[in-house]
Amino acid sequence: MSIIQPPSFTTVPVSFEVYPPRTDASYAALYETIDRLAAIDPAFISVTYGAGGSERSRSLEVLTHILRKTRVEPLAHLTCIGSSYAEAASLIKEFLDAGIRSFLALRGDPPAGVEGDAAALGDLESAAQLVQLIDRVQAETSPYTEEPIPGVPGAARVEPRRHVDIAVAAFPNGHPRSRYAAEHIDALLAKQAAGATLAITQLFFHADDYLAFVARARAAGVEIPILPGIMPITSPSRLRRVIELTGEQVPGALAVDLDVEPTADGRREIGVGYAAELCRAVLEGGAPGIHLYAFNNHDTVLATLREAGIIPATEETP
Repeated sequence: MSIIQPPSFTTVPVSFEVYPPRTDASYAALYETIDRLAAIDPAFISVTYGAGGSERSRSLEVLTHILRKTRVEPLAHLTCIGSSYAEAASLIKEFLDAGIRSFLALRGDPPAGVEGDAAALGDLESAAQLVQLIDRVQAETSPYTEEPIPGVPGAARVEPRRHVDIAVAAFPNGHPRSRYAAEHIDALLAKQAAGATLAITQLFFHADDYLAFVARARAAGVEIPILPGIMPITSPSRLRRVIELTGEQVPGALAVDLDVEPTADGRREIGVGYAAELCRAVLEGGAPGIHLYAFNNHDTVLATLREAGIIPATEETP
């Protein structure tokens, strides 16, 4: 099963990423954003995960809010770097017990200065191993479900359990720590073999980066859907930060346009227009949907979808 569902409000499946609030005072604004995103019936809303105790609890709180207060599938990010098998299994069970059935399995980045420290890196060596562990923990936790039989008190019908959906990351321009040119595609094949049902790409700035990557992945044997991850970038400072974190090449035209535009409204228009054109181009090239990094702001991503023609341009969403 895939969590990419046929569209209803939108012309194509869309999904969003948000992150847990950093302070208690930020919950109300985030929940307003989630309500506005949920109104267009996305396939899922993913919530990033922080390894620290407070961030972990905040992630789960946001996920359960999505599960209980909306009709949208919540998708939980999980990272395995620095975790023992027991710690990772305990965390997975905690999320499963809360009702979460969709995950994004990530290896995560090693802490600064511990790249070669095997003990600090933990028991799980790859996202593929985390994919396998998620599936195994679910099989042990809920091997089947029981449905009551109407009219027969105390009787139940045993039904197959709903298998978890497990998304994984993909890197159109290669992983920054890849040791050879095709290692990121080999890693994606390993994740697929481990049981992944969906891939979501790191952001990219040119449609050809995504389309050429998908073609290479398909030729290598990757069959799972590969969602393009797109981020509307509306300020020079955010663009610099994104380049620093991802190692992507600076998109010259976007960088220049953002630098020379003197107003915040003008920069927002530039960023939304650039992202909307990227959405249109990858969809024309066969993308199965659009995944938008929302930065906990609904206005920009919904404006991008309107400009791209994915949601009605003449109607404001609720």
